[in-house]
Amino acid sequence: MIGGLNKEFDHRVRLGIMSILMVNKDVDFNTVKNLLQLTDGNLASHITALEKAGFVAVDKAFVGKKPRTTYRATDTGKKAFAEHLDALEKIISLRDGGKS
Repeated sequence: MIGGLNKEFDHRVRLGIMSILMVNKDVDFNTVKNLLQLTDGNLASHITALEKAGFVAVDKAFVGKKPRTTYRATDTGKKAFAEHLDALEKIISLRDGGKS
């Protein structure tokens, strides 16, 4: 059962990032940073890890003359995160003998 948990989502920041991206088409850097109360460097390092795993796509563009970085969950990331949540729900259901 615990084998269904994905190590990429062990850290609370990555769990938070994926939670945000699962319910939004895409989200910009500052929004994620503010929602999770992170520093620029902390967010960047966790996004990089999720990107390397193929779970997050990073899109960079300019709006006028300002750079804008947005993130979106990939299909692979959505599937992996859903499986992770399913595994968590199974573990939680053990609390009451699996009656939930």
